[in-house]
Amino acid sequence: MTNDLLYQIALTMVPNIGPVQAKILLEHYDCAGSIFKASKKDLENLEGVGSIKANSIKAFEDFSWAEDEIEFIEKYKIETLFLKDKGYPQRLLNCYDSPTLLYYRGNADLNASKIINIIGTRNHTDYGRQVTEQLVDELQSQQVLIVSGLAYGIDAIAHKSAVQNNLCTVGVLAHGLDTIYPPQHTALAKQMLLNGGLLTEFRKETKPDKHNFPRRNRIVAGMADATIVIETAVKGGSMITAELANGYNRDVFAFPGKVTDSKSAGCNYLIKNNKAILLENSEQLVETLGWSAKKPKRKEQKELFISLTNDEQILVDILKEKETVHIDELYLKSGLTSSTVAAAILSLEFQNVLASLPGKMYKLL
Repeated sequence: MTNDLLYQIALTMVPNIGPVQAKILLEHYDCAGSIFKASKKDLENLEGVGSIKANSIKAFEDFSWAEDEIEFIEKYKIETLFLKDKGYPQRLLNCYDSPTLLYYRGNADLNASKIINIIGTRNHTDYGRQVTEQLVDELQSQQVLIVSGLAYGIDAIAHKSAVQNNLCTVGVLAHGLDTIYPPQHTALAKQMLLNGGLLTEFRKETKPDKHNFPRRNRIVAGMADATIVIETAVKGGSMITAELANGYNRDVFAFPGKVTDSKSAGCNYLIKNNKAILLENSEQLVETLGWSAKKPKRKEQKELFISLTNDEQILVDILKEKETVHIDELYLKSGLTSSTVAAAILSLEFQNVLASLPGKMYKLL
C-alpha cells in the first residue's frame, strides 16, 4: 500500500468532490496528498473548483473512515487502482467521469488488448441465453476479456459461459467488496476470482442501492472496446450502458429480435436509431473490431525511406511491442499530450506507416 492511499480514499469521500472534480484537481497536483495539503487560495483559484469545493477539501476531517477502509483492504488483499496508477484501466481515462479510485480482487489484466462487455435483460428468453452462450463460446480463441455486471439474466450467463470456456471475466459491482449481490451469485463470483475478478469503485458497507447501478454501468461501458447488447427492453440498465458507451465513443453492437418481442425492443431501437451495429455472429464482431487482421511481415527496410519526427518514432516504437495498441496506451506510454499524439498518428497514417482500427486501436503496416 502506498503512503498516499489514505488521501486517495479520503478524496473519494469529500463532499462536493466527485470524479470530474477529482480529475481536475489531479491535473494540477501530482498526488492526492498534495491536494489536501494545498492552500485554500490555491484550490479555489483552479477552474472548475471554486470556493465551495475548496472549503469542502480543507474542512474534511473524517480520515478515520479511510483508515478503516485500509484495514479492510489489507485484510482481504484487495488491490487499489488510483487514477494515476499504471494498472488503472487505461480505457477509462478517456471518460470524462472516470472513477477516482477502484477496488479490485482478481488476476485479469484490466488493460488487456481485447475487452468487451456483454449486457442484457434480467428476464431473458431461451433465445437470449443461446445467443450469449454461443457468442462467448466462439470468442474463446480470441482470448477476450468478458466484462459484465454480475446481475441476473444475461450478465450471469455471460460470466458463466466465460468461466466454462476458460476466458477471463470481470464483474463490475454496484456495492463494496464485502458482499455479493445478488447473493445467489456468490459461488459464481468465487469462480471468477480464479480467472478474472471483481471490480468496484464503492467502499465496503456500501449497499447495492438503486442509484449506484448507473455509476456501475459507466465503468462497464468505459473499460471495454465494445458493448454487446443481447436482449433488453426500451428502458433499463442495459440501455443506460449502451447510451454511456456511445457517449464514450465506444462501439456498440446489438443482436436484433422479433418486432413483437418486448425483450428485444431495446436492441431493435438501438439498431433503428443508428446507436448500435446490427450483430449476427462472432465473426462479424471480430472482423469489425479488427481482431481478425493477420500481423503482416514488416519490411525493416521501409524505415530507411521514411523520415520520422521524434514524436512519431516514439509511437512507432510502442506499436512494435505488440500487434495492436489502444489509443489510451499510446497516451500512457509515450508521455505525449493528446494533441501531439493525434498529430503524430495522422502523419503516420499519411505515410502509410500506421493504420487505425475500430475501437480506437492502431497497428503498424
